Amino acid sequence: MYKWLILPILFRFDAEQVHHFICGTLKFLFRIPGVSFLTQQLFNYEHPSLEREVFGLKFKNPVGLAAGFDKNAELVDELAALGFGFVEIGTVTPLPQDGNEKPRLFRLKPDRAIINRMGFNNKGAASAAERLRKRKTNILIGGNIGKNKLTPNENALDDYLKSLDALYEEVDYFVVNVSSPNTPGLRDLQEKEPLMKILAALKLRDEAWAAKTSASTPKPILLKIAPDLTNSQLDDIIEIVTTTQIAGVIATNTTISRDGLQTDGDYVKKIGAGGLSGAPLTHRSTEVIRYICEKSGRAFPVIGVGGISSPQEAREKLEAGASLVQIYTGFIYEGPALAKRICKTLV
Repeated sequence: MYKWLILPILFRFDAEQVHHFICGTLKFLFRIPGVSFLTQQLFNYEHPSLEREVFGLKFKNPVGLAAGFDKNAELVDELAALGFGFVEIGTVTPLPQDGNEKPRLFRLKPDRAIINRMGFNNKGAASAAERLRKRKTNILIGGNIGKNKLTPNENALDDYLKSLDALYEEVDYFVVNVSSPNTPGLRDLQEKEPLMKILAALKLRDEAWAAKTSASTPKPILLKIAPDLTNSQLDDIIEIVTTTQIAGVIATNTTISRDGLQTDGDYVKKIGAGGLSGAPLTHRSTEVIRYICEKSGRAFPVIGVGGISSPQEAREKLEAGASLVQIYTGFIYEGPALAKRICKTLV
């Protein structure tokens, strides 16, 4: 019903407006007694074989929601009821920011894809932390952190440290986002020298927090990488991760490539810049996962994301070496039952 009735209606309206409408509707519905319970009965699927222990955390299933859907940690409890094993909030920055000018979210329906140039629009790390303190569920939460648009790259480390500090006691793992194409100059931080500096400093701050809070271990820190990196750059990523001893990698973010699209070329040109997600990314993200896992000898866990819109595509990511997977654009096109479908197929 979702794909043939609801989706065509939603697709008649502006993509970002629809996102806000869906989020508002979820929050409204979940205030009604019994809705949360019924949603869990419809969309949750649990089985012992789905459980995973990755970078020291226990996941009830390997299917998570990628960053970008719930930037401000406003829907954590609602999303937990939809069967996800974990939810990643953000990307959050130290200071609130509006992001890029609208329109900035576009559907490529023939490709089952989305182009976005949101630009880290969010209410700030402290605001997200406050909402997380009030959540009712215990679903695992990842905190995806970035730098403010007006912060120069030479000061980017300060922004990442501030966001880590703000979120530290409220999230279960951190994701360092230096791979979004929608903040000017951000991807330059993927280069070896600045990235080593950022990750090493975050690791030290993480260890300091663990000691301060008497935690048994520091929080896992992961690096989210772009699908547009060359094999040589991926080799550098492997070296950086193993040298800094962060917990792992998320592969991949959105792509700046427009190769092989079925959508009318003039329309794509009119949209302009932005990161492409969805079905066109499926093959490349799996390639990156396989390369990293094989070249590193599976020295660290990888979370696979990019173009997953079916159980088979999730399985391909896992077979390529991913320990967990995340969905986002597939969730939009396939509907709220996708996580459950993936879990049932894996079992």
